[in-house]
Amino acid sequence: MYGVSGKKNIRVNIAIGSNIGDPRKNVETAIERLSAICVLVAKSKLYATEPWGVTDQSDFCNAVVTVQTELSPHELLEALQSIEEKMGRTETYKWGPRLIDLDLLHYGDLLMSDERLTLPHPHINERAFVLVPLAEIDSRFIAARDQLPLPDLLAIKVMADVS
Repeated sequence: MYGVSGKKNIRVNIAIGSNIGDPRKNVETAIERLSAICVLVAKSKLYATEPWGVTDQSDFCNAVVTVQTELSPHELLEALQSIEEKMGRTETYKWGPRLIDLDLLHYGDLLMSDERLTLPHPHINERAFVLVPLAEIDSRFIAARDQLPLPDLLAIKVMADVS
């Protein structure tokens, strides 16, 4: 599919997470800001999830969106980092708490790895908080989700007040 400019529109999956301040509002704000630079195709429910990697921190609010974009992978990465910066994200430590985290999961069927970006994201199949919402909006990931250990799946809860 090609956009108005003649550039190809690529379907992209992006994971969104937050556990500082008002995580639900942070995720919703990030989705709004993504919608200003990409065409929103689908968005998952919001999920309350336990932290991964470093577990001594608050639970996260997580979601996944599918968008269409004419931006290149690196342009999109820069746009995601700009959204994080403008929302007030500051670096803490690996897998630490964050105001907002936007991870580029897939960029069409592109396979790539350089010093700034690896696609698909290298940890997708290890993270229930990514696979559960991803499988909700993209059926290609249902089998991967269902192969996660049951305790990982049970730790993910749809947020009760999602409309």
